[in-house]
Amino acid sequence: MKTTITNDKTLSPALDFLPLEGTDYVEFYVGNAKQAAHFYMSAFGFQALAYAGPETGVKDRASYAVRQHALTFVLTTPLKPGNEIADHIHQHGDGVKALSLRVPDATRAWEETTKRGAKSYREPTRLKDNEGELVMSGIHTYGDTVHLFIERKNYRGAFMPGYRPWTNPNFRPADTGLLYVDHCVGNVGWNQMNPWVKFYEEVMGFKNILSFDDEDISTEYSALMSKVMSSGNGFVKFPINEPAEGKKKSQVEEYLDFYNGEGCQHVALATNDIVKTVTELQSRGVEFLKVPTTYYDDLLDRVGPIDEDLAPLRELGILVDRDHEGYLLQLFSKPVEDRPTLFFEIIQRKGAKSFGKGNFKALFEAIEREQEARGNL
Repeated sequence: MKTTITNDKTLSPALDFLPLEGTDYVEFYVGNAKQAAHFYMSAFGFQALAYAGPETGVKDRASYAVRQHALTFVLTTPLKPGNEIADHIHQHGDGVKALSLRVPDATRAWEETTKRGAKSYREPTRLKDNEGELVMSGIHTYGDTVHLFIERKNYRGAFMPGYRPWTNPNFRPADTGLLYVDHCVGNVGWNQMNPWVKFYEEVMGFKNILSFDDEDISTEYSALMSKVMSSGNGFVKFPINEPAEGKKKSQVEEYLDFYNGEGCQHVALATNDIVKTVTELQSRGVEFLKVPTTYYDDLLDRVGPIDEDLAPLRELGILVDRDHEGYLLQLFSKPVEDRPTLFFEIIQRKGAKSFGKGNFKALFEAIEREQEARGNL
């Protein structure tokens, strides 16, 4: 099987039973939410937004919400052992728990998905405070990851009921130009990609818009397969990876081993100026994968003319790829946890709607060098 691209036509609103308005927030279960929030503020340029914990009537956890433009992260830690959050961290380490999706009607979203076979995570719940009402519901997806449906059209507060506004006037690092979630990638086990593709198609009305096989995504030593799932209106995209046979352990296998199960491998963050964003992130200590400088020797021959100067791209290690609608620039961080699991992608799209197929070989060879240094290749 070769790479296949389907027609990326969006469904009409009348036919889309799960109209998604985009990613509302990404929630991470972490061992120390206060320190994690500080990391994302200082290293990635987020600002303090809201807090929930014992002071707000929440007794089992502490959560810090941070925001940069339309990008919101929530860092949650348990206050005692023996609960879902503590068990999640014990099994997986720090990682993504909830990919929360903005919807016009969270009750209908839950009804439409559960009647199509989704396992309920949270029945529709109305949360209220002096700033209005927010409706939340949720379903399970791969591993211990969940999708929360967030309806906030009647809510005026900083984040959601149960949280209070949180500011730190003495610590307001400048943003780094990160704008919103471009896509989130899930790693699933052997022979599990197609069942989860079917889940997203049948339960959530997504379309498979792009497929890569092990010939597309392979090196001398390892391989994987991937399919990109897109919501009916195209606002939310979830690529799904599974391992493929290779001489040595693939990056997906390493993730599954250290995450101890399926989960979100990386979150792609959009920017309008990747050179400026990556320069700023590196200056704050964020580490990125590097490809050999020979990658740039024939770059323009491969991708054609681009607006950017080649020198800063080479210096920063930024990758470039082109499809029939334009080109994109991308760069991948090293894992941001001690376990080689979660990492981030920084992406700038100049018309392209693809995911950088032309960079796969160089990228995965860079990942393999990291795996070999860890003794996990």
